[in-house]
Amino acid sequence: MLCGRGVLRELPRMASRIRPDGAVFVVSSPRVWRHWGSRIEKLLRSTRPATILMDDAETAKNLSTVEQTCRDLVRAGADRRSLIVAVGGGVVGDVAGFVAASYGRGIALIHVPTTVVAQVDSAIGGKTGVNLPEGKNLVGAFYPPKAVVADPVFLSSLPPREFRSGIYEIIKYGVIGDPKLFQFLEAKLEKVLRRDRLALAFVIERSIAQKARVVSEDEHESGLREILNFGHTFAHALESVTRYKTYLHGEAVGWGMIAAARLAVEEGMLSPREEERIVKVIARVGPLPPWPSIPASQLIDAMQADKKTRAGRLRFVLPERIGAVRCGVEAEEETLVRVLRECSIAAGPREPRKSRRA
Repeated sequence: MLCGRGVLRELPRMASRIRPDGAVFVVSSPRVWRHWGSRIEKLLRSTRPATILMDDAETAKNLSTVEQTCRDLVRAGADRRSLIVAVGGGVVGDVAGFVAASYGRGIALIHVPTTVVAQVDSAIGGKTGVNLPEGKNLVGAFYPPKAVVADPVFLSSLPPREFRSGIYEIIKYGVIGDPKLFQFLEAKLEKVLRRDRLALAFVIERSIAQKARVVSEDEHESGLREILNFGHTFAHALESVTRYKTYLHGEAVGWGMIAAARLAVEEGMLSPREEERIVKVIARVGPLPPWPSIPASQLIDAMQADKKTRAGRLRFVLPERIGAVRCGVEAEEETLVRVLRECSIAAGPREPRKSRRA
């Protein structure tokens, strides 16, 4: 894992070390390639890479895109000694990772993440996958890349909304295990949002360090790694019921963390004061797309497709305090419906209410 400004120049060395005699195939998207294609091609010119471009919208993160990318690889002459270099955000990384895990029963992979979400989360840990109409990330594989090259230089070209979307994932890391990171965000969030070089480096490096620590201890999500799903049971349902057209992933996670914090207060696990801190930081990032106008029962049905469901019982990752969460928490449907209804009438993050069990 290489992280830091300027590490992109190490990409040719990494590719040569991993596949000294294999062909290199870059998988990216048209919009990423417009900004960075010439630079990537220049860096990899000695390998004469073939380039495959795919749609990087969340709606294209499906098995059809996997099939098309595999067929493009066949036509380009890829074999089992080939190397895929995935240059893009989370959708490109997830699709390219699943393709690498499947093509020829597994070929080498390097991630070059170009968004905040990808750099701090999706490119790290080897989880790959695509969506089905029934739910998010339901088809995939654990397939660790040979290397990750995360250079903040890519973030300079991100549109403001996509940049803000990634900040919600960084907030997640503060809540689940890094109180100092959360405190830094409370004090310096405006600097991060201005893309101040030092502030951004601090939060990205701490987030990456935490993700790497968790996945190194639990590679296949059988225990500790579940803490990374804080807010995601709600988020995946929001994305699914809106057909992946309303929220960027980080925005759905922002709402998911608000809902999870409110549920934790309802369950008597989290103090209203700690909930207030979580909600306020999320609100300061910027306005979230509104909660969808759908019945709570429809969201609960969507949550039933979540990978963390066990024997039909929904299980949540809920905060106990800033820096600590509890996994596998079940909630009564009545409580869950109340939380979802409260979110549905909110125009945005609101001041928290007192616990009904405190």
